[in-house]
Amino acid sequence: MTTPSVSPDPERTDLLAALAEARAALTASVRGLSDEQAGRTPTVSALCLGGLVKHVTAMEEGWLNFAVEGPSAMSFALPDGVTWEDFMAGTAREYPKWAIDREKEFRMLPGETVTGILQAYGQVAARSEKIILAAPDLSASHPLPEAPWNEPGGEWSVRRVLTHVISETSQHAGHADILREALDGRTAT
Repeated sequence: MTTPSVSPDPERTDLLAALAEARAALTASVRGLSDEQAGRTPTVSALCLGGLVKHVTAMEEGWLNFAVEGPSAMSFALPDGVTWEDFMAGTAREYPKWAIDREKEFRMLPGETVTGILQAYGQVAARSEKIILAAPDLSASHPLPEAPWNEPGGEWSVRRVLTHVISETSQHAGHADILREALDGRTAT
């Protein structure tokens, strides 16, 4: 038995094409680099190319999980006794695992490789496309998780999530282009 193919509507086709273009610009920035080069921080910031790809991978995965599961997929719970004021000021006595994990996203850790980072990104991208193609309605929405950077009581639709992922990926592709140029004089685009 063959599963009939379903043609995506023009809106999904356009949005997924825009995301694919942004992904290609980002991944082009690490093409031809060694693992050591991808882990370098060639500017005054702490950003490295491998870390940017890792961050975008985690960001996309998190937001697509939100699109499917709602706010429970993105918990920003703080440890007992820690306030948002302490957290945002960098004076918290303890930091939540999600914040520590996010910090690690921006670095290449020992044993990580460009190949492995790109494979992980490819897997997340394939899953994201399946989610978007299977979503019954891009207007379906969930309340945003509670966090100081989210609008209180705000909701995001699947469409809004996808446009946010496109925007973030494009922004970081631009960062990656600058980092690549600082590394070896080449640009990805």
